Parts: sequence; C-alpha cells; structure tokens
Amino acid sequence: MSALLLGVDTCGPSGSIALGRLTEEGLLIVGETALAGREYAAALVGAIGDLLDEAGAVAGELAGVVAVAGPGSFTGIRIGLAAVKALAEAGSIPVVTVSRLALLADTAGASCAVLDAHRGQFYCGMYSEGVAQEMLLTAGEINAMGGLKGRVAVCEETVAQLLEELYGEPDLIRVEAPSAAAVLRYSLNKWRAGEFADIASLDGYYLRGADAKVSARLG
Repeated sequence: MSALLLGVDTCGPSGSIALGRLTEEGLLIVGETALAGREYAAALVGAIGDLLDEAGAVAGELAGVVAVAGPGSFTGIRIGLAAVKALAEAGSIPVVTVSRLALLADTAGASCAVLDAHRGQFYCGMYSEGVAQEMLLTAGEINAMGGLKGRVAVCEETVAQLLEELYGEPDLIRVEAPSAAAVLRYSLNKWRAGEFADIASLDGYYLRGADAKVSARLG
C-alpha cells in the first residue's frame, strides 16, 4: 500500500514542486520541478500536470498535498495556496501546511532560522524544548531580545552578511533553500498524525500586520 503526495513551495524568489510516494519502507521522491518566482502564476498548474504525467499518475490519485504556507512572498504564497486549495476541493484531498522557517531550521539542524522580510526586517523562527516562536523582527528588536541564540539557519547570503555585520560572529549555518522534496520529507510526521489543514479557511502565513505575532500553528 502506498500514498502519492504532492509538495508545493512558492514562498521564495524561486520555488519547486515535488511528487513522492509514501510506502511502508519510507518516502520515495518520484519527480521534482524547479519554478522561477516570476512564473508562478503562469507555470504552476501546468507544472503540476506535467509532473503527474511524468509519473504516470493523475490528480485523482493524490492522497495528500503538502504546502509551504509562508512566511515569504505575498504573491507567491497566494498563488501556491490557490492551486493547492483547488486541487484539494476538487478531489477531497487532505492538505498539510508547514512553516518555511521551521523547515529551514530542520534542514540545517539549527535552533533558529532567519529569512529576509525586506523593509529592514527579518522573519525569525526560534525552536527549543518543543516550543516554536515565529515573528517579524527588526535588528533593534532582535538586540532587545538579547540577540540570536544557538545555531542560526540561513539560506540567503544577503541575510547572512547582514547578521554578521550586526552581531559579529553568530553561529550561522548556511544551507540551500529547502526544495519541495525536503518539504515532503519534513511533513511526514504531520501527515501520519493526520494534522490536516481546514481547506475552507486555508490562508497564507505572512507574519505581517495583524499576523505579526508569536505563532506555532504550522510547525
């Protein structure tokens, strides 16, 4: 018995989709496609169709979809989640959502992750002893908190250089931006636990405005 899972990440300046087959032995990635950020709107749905075709599958065979819901590009998040929601509603397919910050920290084996939020701000995620704190912070606010603790995961060199300028020599762990295949692997515990999103209220995780608060809702 196996389950076909689709992973979607359109949160960053570039993204990807991946198809994986979950069996009793584990997860087998059967295909992955990179996406250019400026082409999300035009390319995403077609790329999903092509990926399914290459695997000899159809959308109706999907057992679940995993989406990175943010934080990141407002437009990219909206495009990705709109496609995910359409697939889920059409086929009654369960959806798991994950945090881009938590995914980055897990990929690097770090207790903290930082992404560029632009406007002189950072998306920061801090994870310790089962507690997740994710927020939008300025450099001054990070200083007021006592700085960044432990190993800090970054996937953007501009962020790494800024953190080094601001804080001297933080314990930075530079990694590539996680791919959709990594998204699928990271989501397995939530998938197996049945931690599915409410499709009717599915929305992006922006950490701006009314949403700019400590949150642990995605993991």
